[in-house]
Amino acid sequence: MAEKDQVRPLASISPNRFPTEEQQHHHHHHHHNLHRKKSYAKCCGCITAIILLIAVTFLILAFTVFDVKGPIIKMISVTGDPRQLANLAAVVAGSSNLTLIADMSVKNPNVASFRFGNTTTAVYYGGAEVGEGRNPGGIARARRTMRMNLTVDVSPAKLVAAPGFLAEYGEKSLTMKSFTKIDGRVKILNMVKKKVVVRLNCTVTYNLSSNE
Repeated sequence: MAEKDQVRPLASISPNRFPTEEQQHHHHHHHHNLHRKKSYAKCCGCITAIILLIAVTFLILAFTVFDVKGPIIKMISVTGDPRQLANLAAVVAGSSNLTLIADMSVKNPNVASFRFGNTTTAVYYGGAEVGEGRNPGGIARARRTMRMNLTVDVSPAKLVAAPGFLAEYGEKSLTMKSFTKIDGRVKILNMVKKKVVVRLNCTVTYNLSSNE
């Protein structure tokens, strides 16, 4: 008797083995969203890094380049006309003033030029103002020192009337005080503009013998 062939049932095909068009679209959309989120995260990271870099750069500039410092002025020497000082009595009797030349320096420590207007200097002796000088404005270059001569006119009548003058004049020495004021401005890269006022209080001992 012939054996009956065993008939094996065919494996059923799962309907989910091959994704449907809707599933493919969903998978593609999910992958696209994931890629977009990663790109967005990278973009945000780059923007944050750039902002931090700019902030740090401006912070460094604020404490270095943009930190405007006041220029430094010094009174180097004061000289006068020896003929006037030798014959001070004739000067007092006349109407002319006693002329002194103040040699000054302006040191600009900033990275930009310091532009200033007229310079004014007041001279005091014995607590009273006896003279005044003015000098035209100028420009102190960045990180450089400029020299300027300031002409000061002193009133001999006020000088002689000050207490203690005759005693000092007899010793060939006059101790005077001066006050100098310079108004200016420092402008950096057209971004930072700062008004600067520089003041100098100075005590000068003038030697009548050497005229200095």
